Amino acid sequence: MQNEKIGLFDSGLGGLSILKALVEILPNEDYLFYEDSIHNPYGDKREEELFKITSSIVDYLLSKNCKIIVIACNTATTSCMKKLRKKYPDTIFVGTVPAIKVACDYDYKDVVVLSTPYTSKSKRVNELIDCFKKEEQNITIVSGSNLANLIEINDKEKIRSLLLDKLSKYQNSMDSIVLGCTHYSLIKEEFQQLFPNVALLDGCLGVSLEVKRQLENKKLLNLSQKKGTITIENSKSKDLITRSYEFLER
Repeated sequence: MQNEKIGLFDSGLGGLSILKALVEILPNEDYLFYEDSIHNPYGDKREEELFKITSSIVDYLLSKNCKIIVIACNTATTSCMKKLRKKYPDTIFVGTVPAIKVACDYDYKDVVVLSTPYTSKSKRVNELIDCFKKEEQNITIVSGSNLANLIEINDKEKIRSLLLDKLSKYQNSMDSIVLGCTHYSLIKEEFQQLFPNVALLDGCLGVSLEVKRQLENKKLLNLSQKKGTITIENSKSKDLITRSYEFLER
């Protein structure tokens, strides 16, 4: 099983941010990333529908001999991971949640958590805040509306407009933004241009380290000295696959 792939999936291109971090930490592993762009965005789906979609993807990744599955999507993690673990008890899952703990650990005082509509209303986000927030910290949850979809179609003008609409009111107070959707990590440059003095926090490194820890514990690390392969599949368009490889090469 050591030579089997690491499988990842997301509602489109967002998981590239995690894939890129994984390749830096585990360069000798083989990766299969399934971009479910045809169902983008996940953030407006009902829980039952999303569980059906994600179960189908897990079935596919397991059929391709993936030894671990990374849910490279905050929405799918908060909505489905517990049920997926129950349905597939022999499969190792690693999920993604907004980096609220990171913001709290680094003592940021005015934190904005920008996430999809589903994640922003999820019980899990409030649990993270209740668990890690210190008394002197202020954490504001903001829905990114259709930002993930705008990133998917690469509409830079509308991305900029939406960011200003959602975040400009906090510009003079916030010291950090938690990027609570993996798509958002793909547009860090846009965030930095608009809000240059604000720290951008995501969970990409944390997820990657957890994947490594799980593989080490299960003795599933690929011990080959050869650089691994990356295979990207997209449920909607080959053009999006091309864009994905271009992002990884930056």
